[in-house]
Amino acid sequence: MSTIEEQRGLPGLAFPEESLKRLATELATEYEGIFSAQTVGRYVLESYAARLRTSTIKAHLITTTARFVRERLTALAQTLDAAPKDVPEVLFVCVQNAGRSQMAMGLMNELAGGRVHVRSAGSMPASDISATVITAMDNIGIDITSEFPKPLTDDVVQAADVVITMGCGDACPVYPGKRYIDWNLPDPDGMSAEGVAEVREQIRVLVQQLLAELSPS
Repeated sequence: MSTIEEQRGLPGLAFPEESLKRLATELATEYEGIFSAQTVGRYVLESYAARLRTSTIKAHLITTTARFVRERLTALAQTLDAAPKDVPEVLFVCVQNAGRSQMAMGLMNELAGGRVHVRSAGSMPASDISATVITAMDNIGIDITSEFPKPLTDDVVQAADVVITMGCGDACPVYPGKRYIDWNLPDPDGMSAEGVAEVREQIRVLVQQLLAELSPS
């Protein structure tokens, strides 16, 4: 992968908003020596377009785009051995990235205490995380209000050591040598608060088992 060009103007790329151009320039500096300015700019535009398609709240679109792009670029850098992987990488995937995968990510982050790094994505991401799911997690002291549904991309799949699928079927790209585990869990979409809490507790048990395997300490 080529290094950053001297020119910072991201030639050939048209940004619909000045804030996106500033973001691309900032990230080009952040990932200097790993990705070219054109690569960073393309990732910014692709990620912004993906967020724009599903997001209903436009006020934080640039902020969430920045988080999404950093996640993707870091994953790609890890795949290229250009960024460290100090702990196991786990990717949780469901259909909408609004329920099961978000609860799994929240629980793993809480229980792992930094011993595992977690990402989540959806094969057909929703516009927002389910309010019932947010409440169910809040009821056990885990705040996921800052999270948002993200589309499944090849870069995060390739960076993962383990890919946990939950109902996304054939939509998840399969790479030779990558470890996949399917958790057969009901979709909490449309469930009562009690039903969502039940699914959450099923996920908690599976997360605990996975964590014990990945990081026994």
